[in-house]
Amino acid sequence: MRDDGAETMSWRRNLYVLWVGETLTILGFSMCYPFLPFYLADLGARSFASQALWSGALLAASAGFMTIASPLWGMAADRYGRKPMLVRAMCCGAVTTGLMGLVVAPWQLLILFILDGALSGTVSAAMTLVAATTPKERMGYALGLLQTAVFTGISLGPLVGGVLADRIGYRPVFGLGSVLLIIAALLALTLTRERFVRAPRGAAAGVDDGREARLLAIFLAGAVPAAIGILFALRLATAAVTPILPLFVERLSRTGAPVASLTGLTFGVSGIGSALAALSLGRAADRLGPRRVLTVSGLAVALLFVPLALVQSPWQLIVCYGLLGVATGGIGPSALAVVSDLTPAARRGLVFGVTSAAASLGGFIGPFGGSLVAANFDLRLVFLLGSGEVLAFTLWLGLTLRGPQAGASESADSGQPHPAPP
Repeated sequence: MRDDGAETMSWRRNLYVLWVGETLTILGFSMCYPFLPFYLADLGARSFASQALWSGALLAASAGFMTIASPLWGMAADRYGRKPMLVRAMCCGAVTTGLMGLVVAPWQLLILFILDGALSGTVSAAMTLVAATTPKERMGYALGLLQTAVFTGISLGPLVGGVLADRIGYRPVFGLGSVLLIIAALLALTLTRERFVRAPRGAAAGVDDGREARLLAIFLAGAVPAAIGILFALRLATAAVTPILPLFVERLSRTGAPVASLTGLTFGVSGIGSALAALSLGRAADRLGPRRVLTVSGLAVALLFVPLALVQSPWQLIVCYGLLGVATGGIGPSALAVVSDLTPAARRGLVFGVTSAAASLGGFIGPFGGSLVAANFDLRLVFLLGSGEVLAFTLWLGLTLRGPQAGASESADSGQPHPAPP
């Protein structure tokens, strides 16, 4: 007989521990963002174009290999457990991040970014563990809260990294990031719980051939591919900006301004806005339905990219980027709630891996595209292209709202279908 009190404590403890762990993890990963082009300059990339292209190549390589690896790690999570995959990802990230502070050439940094993309992927692993242990009626809240960890890490990481880089140099920041990842791995290892039962081969948790066919149909039509598409578009648009944002801040700033600190503040304000919005909009998704929240958030993101192309000072950029962060905070938890609700529990690791891979694909294309546009045309055009990308995928989601419900989810406990969310 199931102990509901113990189950409640277990999913809540997992959620809160993973919130802390993912905050530390993302903080450790993102501290290099404000100074990455300038670190590359120290390594030999002297010109504006080479710094932009190398920065884009690093982030694209990491995301590209994560695109390939995420579904494989997702299948491993379904087979061997979600918690082991999470701890593995954090430990691998700690090693690669620490080594980044020891390189002496851009190509060495590129190899480490490739390894980081192929071996880490902590967000997908944490989301899968939370989704596997959280009651369905609290899924929007749980995924929204975990998204706030991502946004909190993104807000604090560049801010802390930028300030430290201006004071102690670039290389020690990578060492600090590695330490934070080690702490996160220890928290996940010792404090999270998972009652994992391996599904039989060919009959994962009772999912028969008919249900496998329905799962395929879900991915071919309806809200799930549209929700995954918005995550792809959002990552594509934001990843295109990330490698060139320090250069944009430098262009907007007066000579001698603390560019790394200003860039970190820009990322930080956006992350704080996203963190606050993710929790409140995650709860709203539980009440109103995640598809509605997802559609409104997508339209807001598309609109708010436009003024970023028109700013004339770092402070205007910071304000606009903060508003954009608020809008993006509603996309992650709502999209993941749609995907989770329409996915059989026995395949959730694989599906979340595919979802992460789609976002990573955007992270692969975005830095290359943004860097090429910035180097050959204009920095400001990157923001306008991002607006168009998010708008296109949001309109796709809007079309699915007008059509029939695509598929039905399978409850984790009984395996019986229930209606899709509105």
